[in-house]
Amino acid sequence: MSERLPAHVEVAAIMRHAQAEGGFAILLRKGDPDRGAVTMVVEKRGEFRGILERELGPSFAYEWVFKPAGSESVADFIARRERFDTDFWLIELDIAEPERFIAETTSSG
Repeated sequence: MSERLPAHVEVAAIMRHAQAEGGFAILLRKGDPDRGAVTMVVEKRGEFRGILERELGPSFAYEWVFKPAGSESVADFIARRERFDTDFWLIELDIAEPERFIAETTSSG
């Protein structure tokens, strides 16, 4: 089992990475500094593309999973998440190449 970075370190790194590539990143919700789950709202030029978050996979390891924009609004998703996890972090990313960012994130585990 690999050690996970503290959530506040991971969030800062994600935000810096997006900004270094010319994107916009803002922290919408601050969670538990050490073990809070990290959730990202991914946009391109203000258009919602989907949610990126880490979930427990079939091999009992946490993996990044992308949920494309669908019928559920971002506000509904956040409200549902807050009911079940009061310690999660929420970042909004508006990036030029969300598909590449998502592919890089989900392949890195």
